[in-house]
Amino acid sequence: MARFVVGDGSFEVDGRPVRLLSGALHYFRVHEGLWGHRLGLLRAMGLNCAETYVPWNWHEPAPGRWRDPGAVGRFLDAVAAAGLYAVVRPGPYICAEWENGGLPSWLTGRLGARVRTRDEEFLRAVGAWWDRLLPEVVERQVDRGGPVVLVQVENEYGSYGSDGVYLRALADGLRARGVSVPLVTSDGPEDHMLSGGSVPGALATVNFGSGAREAFEVLRRHQPKGPLMCMEFWCGWFTHWGSREPVVREAGEAAEALREIMECGASVNLYMAHGGTNFGGWSGANRAGDDHRGELCPTLTSYDYDAPVDEFGRPTRKFWAFREVLAEFGDGPPPALPPAPPVLASPVRAEVARWVPLGEVLEVLGGAEAEGALPPAFEELGVERGLVRYRFEVAGPRRAYPLRLAGLRDVAVVRVEAVGEEGVRTAVVGTEAGCAGDVPGPARVEVWVESLGRVNYGPRLGETKGLTGGLLHERQYVHGVRARGMRLEALEEPGALERVPWRPAGGAPAGAAGLYRAGVRVAGAGDAELELPGWVRGFVWVNGFCLGRYWDRGPQRSLYVPGPVLCEGENEVVVLEYERAGEPALPLGRPRVPGGPPGPLVTGR
Repeated sequence: MARFVVGDGSFEVDGRPVRLLSGALHYFRVHEGLWGHRLGLLRAMGLNCAETYVPWNWHEPAPGRWRDPGAVGRFLDAVAAAGLYAVVRPGPYICAEWENGGLPSWLTGRLGARVRTRDEEFLRAVGAWWDRLLPEVVERQVDRGGPVVLVQVENEYGSYGSDGVYLRALADGLRARGVSVPLVTSDGPEDHMLSGGSVPGALATVNFGSGAREAFEVLRRHQPKGPLMCMEFWCGWFTHWGSREPVVREAGEAAEALREIMECGASVNLYMAHGGTNFGGWSGANRAGDDHRGELCPTLTSYDYDAPVDEFGRPTRKFWAFREVLAEFGDGPPPALPPAPPVLASPVRAEVARWVPLGEVLEVLGGAEAEGALPPAFEELGVERGLVRYRFEVAGPRRAYPLRLAGLRDVAVVRVEAVGEEGVRTAVVGTEAGCAGDVPGPARVEVWVESLGRVNYGPRLGETKGLTGGLLHERQYVHGVRARGMRLEALEEPGALERVPWRPAGGAPAGAAGLYRAGVRVAGAGDAELELPGWVRGFVWVNGFCLGRYWDRGPQRSLYVPGPVLCEGENEVVVLEYERAGEPALPLGRPRVPGGPPGPLVTGR
């Protein structure tokens, strides 16, 4: 069994210096059937290590209810089979542009700002989670014959807080549960971040996108000896819905920044080596502004990240540029690329055949309706990802006054049926101080709110969802609000779709919000992308696998369909549309053209 330790100037394996050349690849953002291929591409780039976060909320959707914690072990086994070391970052907070930074909403909704502190209730919950998770990691440490060489304590804590007692409790908790490999922390290369996020006994590392020499100089002020490591070399960036174009970083410039890290003799983790996809609606959100308290900015379903390996698992110009740099500092030529997975043989169209109105879906698959003086938050209704319908009456007679949705943190579709007016008036509201227009009384009002992802970074981490500031008609609060929520997972439960009262799609009113069901026959299954022309906002499932959110705000215009999700012959596509349905034929095509030919490196290809 190998012994991996932190030396005075480098990492050491059985007394031999080793430099970690790592790449971030999140098992929860890549279909399991493609793990081996993506890990093979990391090896072919010249890396010797893979890094992953572990999202607590994905694995524990409700207190004590577990979702496949064994996935962590299976992924680490795949890392070992690929001949790579592994760095594991189990949080409990991970950021990662992931829903709520990986923290369960059932916990943050209850504890608020007490999370990520020494608070006893929070630490008890972390301990219960780690009791279930860490055996998957501990038995796969390098000193037990596995690939795991480093385990991280928390994540960028110096950007958030300064509770050294909390960090010490986490480090002690990891050790007490059998973690024997070196512990590390990661923070920005600034004095207040390193002082707030470091913990005695754990190696401090820094995160940056450029300026390696300056960053390591700051690190050395806090840590005079030990290996230098950039735990997150930001070689690309994520993108928000509503941005004009995806964020990109020129390959040559990124390669030169990587070269500077290598010239410093440091270890590195490319963030991301392969970003993957926020399947299942798990993408998080940020707050705009320097203080991270401004407008909500939800992250795309695509987590391509402008990474060296793109969302479809293809090497980009950046891959070849990095491969060339890494080859200069490696022990030998990188291996050849693994065979590419199959792609869809020919384009087809999924034809919508059945539908059901959104209200009826909620009645069948939603939770119980609650009534209270004020609108309940999503957390009170047990909804993490999904939607909530608020219903209430505006008393009358009264003149038309503005109806305000105070504290709205997402997008709301408001439907007003006023007595004496014909039809139903609809408004879409998307600001925190949003107004649905003037509403007279008496009237019946429905407000449909979808969570666009919880904040994953900054002081508003863990904020609740829904109509958090109440409903105001003129300056008067509206009371007696009825609310009913539906979790996205409700559509994935066994037999759920059979309980829905389907009807022929031809009878649907044009553009009606609702649940739609389509079929498509495939010959030559493989990686594909699905388009939704004319559809506005919602989610898509293919054969029960949730591809994630679509939204006509862009810049993302299609959804990635992993090849293992499709099957030969008949396939089912289900679309949950919140605002306005589009064309009844959904194009399913081959993946779009990648971003250019490889660079000049020939060795090993």
